[in-house]
Amino acid sequence: MRSHTRGTLTSRSVPILALLAAGALVTGCSSAGTAGTASAGDKASDPVEVGLVYSRSGLLATYGKQYEQGFRAGLAYATHGTGKAGGHPVVVTEQDDAGDPAKAVAAAKTLVGKGYKIIAGTTDSGVALQMAPLAEQNKVLYVSGPAATDALTGVNTYTFRSGRQSYQDTLTAGSLLGDPKGKKVTVLAQNSAFGQANVAAVKAVLGAKGARVDSVLAPPSATDLTPFARQTEAGKPDLVFVAWAGATAPALWTALNQQGVLDTGKAVTGLAGTASYPVFGAAGAKISFLAHYFPGAGGGNPVEKAMLDGITKAGGTPDLFSPDGFTAAQMVVHAIESGSATDTSAMVKTLEGWSFDGPKGKEQIRAEDHALLQPMFTAKLKGTGTSAQPQLVDSVEMAAVAPPVKKAAG
Repeated sequence: MRSHTRGTLTSRSVPILALLAAGALVTGCSSAGTAGTASAGDKASDPVEVGLVYSRSGLLATYGKQYEQGFRAGLAYATHGTGKAGGHPVVVTEQDDAGDPAKAVAAAKTLVGKGYKIIAGTTDSGVALQMAPLAEQNKVLYVSGPAATDALTGVNTYTFRSGRQSYQDTLTAGSLLGDPKGKKVTVLAQNSAFGQANVAAVKAVLGAKGARVDSVLAPPSATDLTPFARQTEAGKPDLVFVAWAGATAPALWTALNQQGVLDTGKAVTGLAGTASYPVFGAAGAKISFLAHYFPGAGGGNPVEKAMLDGITKAGGTPDLFSPDGFTAAQMVVHAIESGSATDTSAMVKTLEGWSFDGPKGKEQIRAEDHALLQPMFTAKLKGTGTSAQPQLVDSVEMAAVAPPVKKAAG
């Protein structure tokens, strides 16, 4: 049974960032968890019920677990261990969407029907895009989690995000180029919807800044990847942007290393969770990684330390998407304390423009479209196999990786 000081659990379903390898005026800075007062009409003793809809099972269950552990630690931190926001007990109900949009929507509709005004979670982008319209239709606060799709930003008034979006990934990779104007970027990917989406993203982001973007696309069934490594090397790119998913990843990195691609230019890809580190083998030390987060990336700031300690003490393991859950809890507590326990419009208003200290550092919710402006990171891997560990190369300030403003639709 979970401790009440970390949020009461009322129900619980049974049970690659191999992904996109690819401001604003500060309206006031507030530390997370600062006690507020209940809004008029909110009875302080009434609980606030929060629905946590995320992947407890399915392909993204590992990421979902990271998110949930971060949320629990964030709730304890933001409420100072009381489990209360503005005097209201925060009651958390978990639902497993298994990465299925239909299951997520069904679970959310059930929660809304029971009077829930706040829903958080969502590990999968496809799920998030189905949940956002539901939030608007029912006027409930929806705080998405690791789902990275750019389409979620500015989708409607009631939708926020607690993680990064793909545009921020791509701009982080671009930071390794310096001025992209005139530079050649080659996207190395599989000839699939995933790979083609990465090509389109790099063209849209770095191509718009003056880079010359081309691609080398391999059939998803290919196992001999040496020809594609040679083709990439022959093009002499200034940056190789690798977006690869699946079991052939180790063979790809071996081929790139053998063909000298990693020696003659900058190869960048996304740093996924700790389980992925051994995939890169001996090539790992030669790759530049764009990173959403890894333990220690925040420089050991007090909020990051609280997150790491909170997750570890609860028996969990901090990882890639721990901050997404932690930050979501900070946002939920702030919405209740400084907004309202019952009035969703007041919650939205108090979150818009909010600046706060998160596990990654200084963050801000952009008022115009609810993009979460946040620092991103570049890293290197040291060691091989199970001993491989990321080392921070640089922190990229949130303004440098801010996506373009997309005015909220509703």
